[in-house]
Amino acid sequence: MQRQPKSRSRRAVVAGALALVLAPSACGDGTLDVGRDVPRGPLPVDARNPVIIDSDGWSDNWMGEYAALLANNGGPPLVGIIANATRYWPNATANAIGWMDLVTAARDSGLHNLPGVTISAGPAMVRPTDGQVDSTQPNGSAGARLIVELSRQLSLPWRPVVVLGVAPLTNLADAYLLDPTVVDRVVVVAALGSYAAPNGVMNGPNGDLDPWANWIVAQKFRYVQVSAYYDQLGDVTPAQVPSLPGNPFGARMAAKLPDLFDIPQASDQITVLSVALPTFAVGVRRASPDTSVAFDGTQGPPLVPNDSGNVWIVTRIAAPLAASCLWQMLLDSRACGS
Repeated sequence: MQRQPKSRSRRAVVAGALALVLAPSACGDGTLDVGRDVPRGPLPVDARNPVIIDSDGWSDNWMGEYAALLANNGGPPLVGIIANATRYWPNATANAIGWMDLVTAARDSGLHNLPGVTISAGPAMVRPTDGQVDSTQPNGSAGARLIVELSRQLSLPWRPVVVLGVAPLTNLADAYLLDPTVVDRVVVVAALGSYAAPNGVMNGPNGDLDPWANWIVAQKFRYVQVSAYYDQLGDVTPAQVPSLPGNPFGARMAAKLPDLFDIPQASDQITVLSVALPTFAVGVRRASPDTSVAFDGTQGPPLVPNDSGNVWIVTRIAAPLAASCLWQMLLDSRACGS
């Protein structure tokens, strides 16, 4: 359902996207300010932090599209994509091909500074008999090695690399086991679990896939759990398909649309939006993992209130900002630099 552009300006909707600072009227209520180190928004990271996507499937959400567009419109630089396998999406190679197709379509449409895709296959972490994190056997997966290496290259003391965890936290736990100093260079932002006031729960979605990895990550990293989801079917409706850019990126979005109807709440883009838009995460609670409870083989530890804890739980989001931001980047020539 590819539509031919009506004008040169429309043809450049995505093809002409440049890395620039969005005006206040664009994505969110404030500018994406890349010139200061003052924290923006309620989280410890923002649009200036480089991000790595750690995911499985690509077809049931708009995660990749948001991340690529934001990376070319003043949002977080996209520096890595890890494709792994889960019981939801069990074929790592097929998952990687889907992510590679996204990168190719974006590049062919003029988007820049997009990384390659790393295939990473590793089993869930196994809790050791002594119950000690550091006794856990690492996988040494390609994804974990990428996280360690990119964080060494790109992190600054005041600006860590963000790993957007939209799958099990296996690669992140593995990265810690390979290099414990990675926790000084990485902040995890995960689409995971739920919130049952006053505690965060590291359960499904995603938190049920590798419970021991949850225990490792929650204890060792600065960890943001986005547990507020939204119905992503409103981001691009069938009636809006003719308005998508007339290039490979727009055509890919149009072809992907039917898949989203299967799991409308699988809005993994809540991770990158929480980082990129200072007003997207409107309810945030500080917490820390309660490791005094017995290990639960179905989920991670409870995240209990702690004003100085290493955990931030996003409990409420400004969901309408998602679609408005997406279409601003797709259709507003002022936001796309054309």
